[in-house]
Amino acid sequence: MSLEILSNEEFPSKPHNSPAVRVPGLLFCSGQIGKGEIKAATIQALSNLKKVLELGGSSQSQVVKYNIFLLDMDDFDAMNEAFVAALPSPKPARTCVQAAKLPGGAIVEIECIAQV
Repeated sequence: MSLEILSNEEFPSKPHNSPAVRVPGLLFCSGQIGKGEIKAATIQALSNLKKVLELGGSSQSQVVKYNIFLLDMDDFDAMNEAFVAALPSPKPARTCVQAAKLPGGAIVEIECIAQV
């Protein structure tokens, strides 16, 4: 199987992970975070993911699955409002779980899998 690691100056590869990995037909994007209140943080995470998707030759309309990690499930409704407004229809499959802690003091982290 052909495995291509994708990175650039804005989203560099790190010793522990890569921003995205492309295999034939699919792009796996690492989690992106946002800061601030939950709606702004959600929009920022999705904006970062959009750039990673473009780096990999894909787009939000080609995402087949999002995984969302929330620091506090009480933020679900506000996150969901921002998420739904930011994405094209039809909406892809999605999982949302509460995490005990997220990197960098984040309150939300979002990752995705897309077609290429």
